[in-house]
Amino acid sequence: MTAMPSRHVPVLGREVLEWLSPHRGGVYVDATFGAGGYSRALLAVEGVHVIGIDRDRTAIAGGFDLVEEAGGRLTLVEDRFSNLAEVCAAQGFDAVDGVVMDIGVSSMQIDQAERGFSFRLDGPLDMRMSGAGVSAADVVASASEADLANIIYIFGEERFSRQIARALVAARREAPIATTRALADVVGKVVRARPGEIHPATRTFQGLRIFVNAELDELHLALAAAEQVLRPGGRLVVVTFHSLEDRIVKNFLVARGGRGGGSRHLPQIETEAPRFTVLTRRPVTPADDEVAANPRARSAKLRAAARTDAPARPADALPSWPTLASVMRRG
Repeated sequence: MTAMPSRHVPVLGREVLEWLSPHRGGVYVDATFGAGGYSRALLAVEGVHVIGIDRDRTAIAGGFDLVEEAGGRLTLVEDRFSNLAEVCAAQGFDAVDGVVMDIGVSSMQIDQAERGFSFRLDGPLDMRMSGAGVSAADVVASASEADLANIIYIFGEERFSRQIARALVAARREAPIATTRALADVVGKVVRARPGEIHPATRTFQGLRIFVNAELDELHLALAAAEQVLRPGGRLVVVTFHSLEDRIVKNFLVARGGRGGGSRHLPQIETEAPRFTVLTRRPVTPADDEVAANPRARSAKLRAAARTDAPARPADALPSWPTLASVMRRG
């Protein structure tokens, strides 16, 4: 192995590398490049080539030094990770040996107040990973009360979503809700947290962020794209931080990973050939020492699977939840 400089330490980094099992000459996709932690670990394996994808231009720019250090073995592409099959094809790779995805907002984005992801840092209410399109402030200003309640409930799993939506509509009549602090203050008047619980605005911020970036749609499409590009035996490794994302990954692997039906009284029902062999029957979680060193890792779950030689299946239809196009059209 050729040592690469150690900087950002990714969540479950050691476990991701173990499940990807990179080998010399292999081609791997870091579908959510971020600060480059997984890419750096992969590049430590001699002869490995990595394609790093991120929709955040800041993340791509931050990886330029690593591109130079990698000596031609790292290619960075600014794009959505749902387009990873097209990205690989454009780079001349019809099949790859592994795909890793780290779902959600990165620590780098959270820690930049001007990006508007954090209720702990006052900044513009933005939340756009790409910096383009409709912002969280636009949604809060324009969406109907019913749409706001649905967004916060579906994507934030917030049981007080209706009360929060009502409070947001009332507050925006008085003044625009244009900053993270303004949003957190409105939510804090509705949701009262007990000592030791998460911040009252956590779920509302999560819901808006996921909605603004269409993160769950992206994940659905990215998983199907990984199925298309992985060669037989290639590994898919996904790290999630919320139950919503983990459920999508789990359901995808169940649907693509086996034969269903049957019981101890009835014969096994043969279904279509599995596209994946699930490697992690239960999600892998961080060790206590990692959580102590990085509290943001506490909710992380890793799932891994190996591609079979069955032909890839088209992506399933996306769930019928609120979309930016429909909500902003009604607003």
